[in-house]
Amino acid sequence: QVLLVESGGGRVQAGGSLRLSCTASGSIFSFNHMSWYRQTPGKTRELVATIPRSGETTYVDSVKGRFTISRDNANTTVYLQMNNLKPDDTAVYYCRGVVSALTDSWGQGTQVTVSS
Repeated sequence: QVLLVESGGGRVQAGGSLRLSCTASGSIFSFNHMSWYRQTPGKTRELVATIPRSGETTYVDSVKGRFTISRDNANTTVYLQMNNLKPDDTAVYYCRGVVSALTDSWGQGTQVTVSS
């Protein structure tokens, strides 16, 4: 099983930027698609962005135009570039790789805190 490790979280003021990384222990092409999710206490985990093995990336409406999901040329890391951050973006961000409906991998999460 390919393991995923997130990094790059931290504290930033509103309007600032962060880049999250999700590094896989193997090739990310073992996954059909990879996604970033986020979760705040008491709320369900929210899908933020998805990058498929081939095809277009997708985003939740609240981050369109501000966040960009991408992968590196070595196909071991997926990034989430987050610009113009808002306090509502504060959450624990998780990386997920999906092989099939029954097989997926999750990272441990990285905290993003945006202060006003």
